[in-house]
Parts: sequence; structure tokens; C-alpha cells
Amino acid sequence: MLRWIIFIAIYSALCFYALQALRTVTRFPWVYFTYIGIALLILLNFVYQFTWGDDAGRVLSRPKSYAFGFLLTIITFNIITVIFLFSEDLFRFLSGSYHKLFGGSKEFSFPERRRFLSMIAMGIAAIPFGALLYGMYRGKYNFQVLKYQLEFDDLPAAFDGFQITQISDVHSGSFDNRKKIEYAIDLVNEQQSDVILFTGDLVNNKAEEMMPWKDTFARLEAKEGKYSILGNHDYGDYVTWETEELKSENLETLKNLQREIGFDLLLNESRYLEKGEDKIALVGVENWGRGGFKKAGDLTKATEAISKNDFKILMSHDPSHWEDVVINDDYHYHLTLSGHTHGMQFGIEIPGWVKWSPVKWRYKYWAGIYQEMGQFINVNRGFGFLGYPGRVGIWPEISVITLKRKSLT
Repeated sequence: MLRWIIFIAIYSALCFYALQALRTVTRFPWVYFTYIGIALLILLNFVYQFTWGDDAGRVLSRPKSYAFGFLLTIITFNIITVIFLFSEDLFRFLSGSYHKLFGGSKEFSFPERRRFLSMIAMGIAAIPFGALLYGMYRGKYNFQVLKYQLEFDDLPAAFDGFQITQISDVHSGSFDNRKKIEYAIDLVNEQQSDVILFTGDLVNNKAEEMMPWKDTFARLEAKEGKYSILGNHDYGDYVTWETEELKSENLETLKNLQREIGFDLLLNESRYLEKGEDKIALVGVENWGRGGFKKAGDLTKATEAISKNDFKILMSHDPSHWEDVVINDDYHYHLTLSGHTHGMQFGIEIPGWVKWSPVKWRYKYWAGIYQEMGQFINVNRGFGFLGYPGRVGIWPEISVITLKRKSLT
């Protein structure tokens, strides 16, 4: 209860400050009342969804995600506005104190300056405000096909030009637009890749979230097969279960769902992909993540049936596994495919110029292709979304990777 009181007090203070900026900029009362009404509705909806709502006992349900998304939008607007106005208030306070202490008689007031700063503050605050709303309306389904070509000295000749499509972090429990998902599945199939590799997090919490989408994802096609692994959300660790048996049943249901979709689910296992006499090893580990995430991944077990000298592709959901374990392993993993970070669903990317997201402060390898010690990793930005029900600047991704044999001439 105390947490809610503190939260509501802080929220109210931010809204009050932003309201003062509105009153400085415009004299129309309907603007103030509209802002107050929207701010109040967002607060009441957020409190309701996280306390008494139908999904109050579940983590990351769709109504709660939208409640959080709208709250994030207005708080971002308020904070940016407050930063500008607070700096002005601080300046006025210090200047006024100086004049009083040293006998100044002139009243220190700049109403025009205050109005100008309020207009600047609200103009700047409107940019992320609009972007966050756009991210919820359109950005979350703004699917991008990102293509990469990677060269290797020891790629078996028959696999020169072999094409992989990677998708990751579906989070089907967040979906709310069937046409957009069907479009994305068609987009995956249009790539006509040799294999489709899915690197975990099919659901947010429970296998039942995937039931309405099973037939849609079953339409995925690849000439040499479809393979998958589990991500941290697939184990059902983020919801409360009445019994451990129910939790185990949920995981088994999810595994069976993946197989019904047509995925060959790799649980610390490997497969050989063969072309004539040449072959490459596909290795899939269960989730292994730094910082409290499940560590079920077992590279030793997963590679029992392959040779150390094989050309290897590893599927591992969390890129911290690659950083902490994989690149220093005795086996050389030519290419690792991960996801997990979502690129935080927020950032700025201008190819060749800027690549930034707050998630970089937690994950060194957070989006795209990286190379260390002669080994590559692709961190997929994710197919779906979680928490904030949108994406801004970091769009949903379908990765297409072509393997090439490096020319010896």
C-alpha cells in the first residue's frame, strides 16, 4: 500500500508541474481539463490493472501492458517538461535569494522567458510522447528484413550460399493484430531460406498464449527444416502456479506446440545439416543467462554427438551466454544466433551513423552482428514485444544470414 501512495504522490507532482507549463502556454481552460482528464484516466487504469483487474494476478498480460505503455508515455512527457521548468525555477530562486541577501530592490520576474521555456519544453517533450504512441499503434508491427552475408575460411563448399532466416522472441501473448502477424509470416516465407531458426521465447508466460497462433506459425516453410530452442519466458517462471505439476505440464505443452508448428526443438542437442558429402553442425542449448536468468544451457551435453572440427552454428537465446561462455569454449562456434534483448524496443538506429539503445548499458552485444575471436554472433531484435506494447526506433526483425566460403585467391 505504501508503494502505491508514494507512486501516486510522485505521479501527481509531475502532472501538477506539467500543468503549470500548459497554463503558461495557453489560456484555454479546456486544454487544462483535457490534460487532467487524460492523466487521471491513465493513472486509474494503471492502478486498476495492477490491483483489481481480471489479470491482476498475472504478469505482463495485454491490458497491463497497455496500462504500462500509456503511463510511460505521459510520464516521459511530464519528466521532460519538468526538467526544463525546474531548471528555470532553480535559477529564479537563486537569483531572487541573491538580490534579497545583497539588498537588491528589483523584482526578479521574467514571465516572457517562462512562457518561452514552457513552449520549448513541451515542444521537445511532444517528440517522445508522439513516438511512444506511434510505437504502440504502428511501430510494434513495423517488420524489417535485415540481411547479412558472413564469410568463413572453413565453410564446407556445398554450403556456400546457404541461407538462414532467424526469428526470435515471438511473445505471442502480446499479439493483438492477426493480419499483421500473417503478413510477417508471409514475409519470412518470401525469403525462401534453406532453414528457419527460432531462438526462443515463444510466449510471455503460458503455453495457452500460443494456441490462437499455432496454425499461422505452422505455415512457416524452409527447404531444409525449421529448428527452435527455448528462451527464459518459455519455462513459465514469471507466473505463480498452484502446483509444480501444473508448471511442468505447461512446459511440456509448449514443447509439443513447437513440434506441432513444425519446429525440431533442440534441448541441449545437435543436428547435422547435410548437402551431399558435406555437413554442418547445428547446436541448440536451453536458456542460459547472466544476472539471475535460468541457466539450463549445457554446451557439453549439446555437443556430445558432434566433432570439435565441425563447422558449427549455435542457437542460444541470451547473448550473455556467448560473452561469458561460448567464445572462450574449447569448441569454435562459427556463428551463434541469439535474441532476448529486444533492443529494449526503444532506440535510434541510422545504418552507418548511429546505433544506440539504453539496453547497451546492460548487454555489450545487444543487436545485430558482432565478431570476437574469429566467431560471429547475431543478436536478433525480436519478432514480438513485451512490457511496453510497442517499438520506437528498434523495429521487429527478421534476420536473413547468407553463409559464404571465403575466397582463397
